[in-house]
Amino acid sequence: MPEPARGLLSAAEAARRLGVKPETLYAYVSRGLLRRRRSPDGRRSWFEPAEVERLAGRSRQPSGQRARLLGIESSITSIEGDRYRYRGVDATELARDRRFEEVAHWLWTGAAGGEGSWRAEGRAVAVGRAAQAALPADTLPLERLRVIAAAMATVDELRLQLDPAAVVAAGQSLIAGMVACLPDAAPPGGDSEGQPPDPEGSIAERLWRKLTPTDPDRPLLRALDAALVLLADHELAASTVAARAAASVRADPYAVVCAGLAVASGTLHAGASLDIEALLAEARRPERGARAVGERLRRGERIRGFGHAVYQSGDPRAAFLLDRLREAAAAAPGGAPARRLAVAEAVLEAAANRRLAAPNVDFALATLASMAGMIAGAGEAIFVVARSAGWLAHALEEYERGRPIRPRASYTGPEPAPEEQEDRRGDRSDQAPG
Repeated sequence: MPEPARGLLSAAEAARRLGVKPETLYAYVSRGLLRRRRSPDGRRSWFEPAEVERLAGRSRQPSGQRARLLGIESSITSIEGDRYRYRGVDATELARDRRFEEVAHWLWTGAAGGEGSWRAEGRAVAVGRAAQAALPADTLPLERLRVIAAAMATVDELRLQLDPAAVVAAGQSLIAGMVACLPDAAPPGGDSEGQPPDPEGSIAERLWRKLTPTDPDRPLLRALDAALVLLADHELAASTVAARAAASVRADPYAVVCAGLAVASGTLHAGASLDIEALLAEARRPERGARAVGERLRRGERIRGFGHAVYQSGDPRAAFLLDRLREAAAAAPGGAPARRLAVAEAVLEAAANRRLAAPNVDFALATLASMAGMIAGAGEAIFVVARSAGWLAHALEEYERGRPIRPRASYTGPEPAPEEQEDRRGDRSDQAPG
C-alpha cells in the first residue's frame, strides 16, 4: 500500500475524525468542502489534517450566496442560566411595565418605539375573515390563525419588499390583522357577528375580545399583555428555526410567520397549554385537583406544563406570570378568577407532592385562560400571536445576511458496494454536484 505524504490523513482517518462514513467524506470532497490528494496509483486519497479539523469544528464560513452550516448567530435573545434577555435587557423586567407593541419594536429594531400603526388594511382583514369563516365552528384559534396569515398574504402586493422599515410595517399590519380576523368570542347562546373592521386598543385588548366573552378585567388584561411580552421570543425554539430558514431564502414576512405557525402547532410546542386547559377543566374544583393529576398518572399519561429543557431551576416566564395572576385574584378574592386560580394552585400542589418539575409557561398560560374564562385553545393563540414578533425579528437578521441556511445530514444509510467505493467517487469529485 502506498504510504501517505508526511502528516497527511488517510480517508479512513479523516472520516473517523469527522465522525462520518466514507461516502459522507467523499460527498464533502465533491461539494468543495474538503480537498484531497491522490496517491500515485490513483487508488488512495490523503487529506490535510488542518482542513479536516476546520470542517469538524464547523468553523468554515461560506461567503456570498453560498449556504452556511447550521450555526446561527443572533443578537436578539440570550438565555443564560435561568434568565433570558431581549437585546441584553431582562425580559421579565420589560414585562413589568412595557406593552407588547413596544417590546416587539425593540426586538425588530433595537430602538424604543412601537407606537406606530398597528392596523391591517380593510381588504386584508376582509379576506382573512372570509377565509377563516369557512372553517368548522369548533376550529381552534391556532388553526384559524394559520389560514388567516396565508389569506392576508394574497392581498399584500408589497410583501416581497424586504428592507427593514417595510418588514416592520408588514409585521405590525400582520399581527394586528391576525387578531382582527379572529371571530369575537361569543357569549353563551350568542354569536360573533357585527365585528368592527379593525378594533381599537392595544393588541392585548383586541386579543382579549377574541378569546373571552367576559368584560376586560384590568389586572388580568395586564397579565395578558405581560404574557405577550414574555412569549415574544425565546431564542432558537423549533418554530424560530423554521422561520429563520424561510427568511434565509428570502421568503416574505407572511411566509415566515406561516412557517412558524406550522411548527408551533406541534403538540410538543405551543400545543402544551391546550392539554393543561383540559386538565384544569377536568378538575373543576380545588378538592379535585389531586384526583385529576392522579387519574392522568394512573393512565400513564404525561402531565404537560411542567419542566423545561432550557431551565433547570424553573421557567422564569411561568414564575412571573403566576405571580401576576395571584395578584389579580387577590384584587377580587370572591370572584370567578380567584376560584379558578384555586383549582390551578391545587393542581400545582398535587404535582409538587408527586415530585414533578416546576411549572412552565404553558401551565401559566392555561391558568390565565381559565381565570379569564377564555375559549379552548386560547393559550396557543396567545403564544403564536406573541411569537410572531420574534419570528419576524429573526427574519430581519436573515434578510440582512442574505445567505441561505443549508444544514448537512450525517448519512447513516446503507454502505455502497465495495467495488463502488474506489475512485469512481474520485472521478466525480471535479464535477458539479447535482
